[in-house]
Amino acid sequence: MKNLGRTLLTFSLSLLFCLTVMAQSKRGPSTSEERATAVKAARLLESDPFHKDAKKVREWFLMWLIEVPDISVEICTDYLSPLFGTKNKNNEAELATQMTYSSAAFMIEHPEQAKDKVAVSLAGLEGTLKMYQSILNSKPKAKIDFLDQLLVKREKGELRAYVEDIATNKCKGSKK
Repeated sequence: MKNLGRTLLTFSLSLLFCLTVMAQSKRGPSTSEERATAVKAARLLESDPFHKDAKKVREWFLMWLIEVPDISVEICTDYLSPLFGTKNKNNEAELATQMTYSSAAFMIEHPEQAKDKVAVSLAGLEGTLKMYQSILNSKPKAKIDFLDQLLVKREKGELRAYVEDIATNKCKGSKK
């Protein structure tokens, strides 16, 4: 089951890449207003993942990322791979995509670090953990052991090392 989930995710990412290339040829770079909206959207989803407009915000953000040619987020499932194929379905899809949204927001806010794979991925993972903590505030039973372990790594100052290891050894540069 875990391999099927990864296969479907890989297929989806490949399709996303093809759609991205097609969509980007139809429009120009992102505007400053769009970038501000993207940052605001990422922060909303981190802090209020069950907001009444969360689904619409996620849809807009995904389509915007597909269309804009000037913001390209690396997508590497290895940072959150233990989420996939688990029996417990506690917002895993939303948590996994949050890494992309939070990464994009970081790139917008810190353009000088946009090419720093570790900094971008770390910011994305931090955003996912913020979202997870927000989920737990509303649904305390929605615990996910793997994310709890990442929270412990963060508390111990070990999260960056986790990201560096995966960035170096597993993620070879897949882009949005």
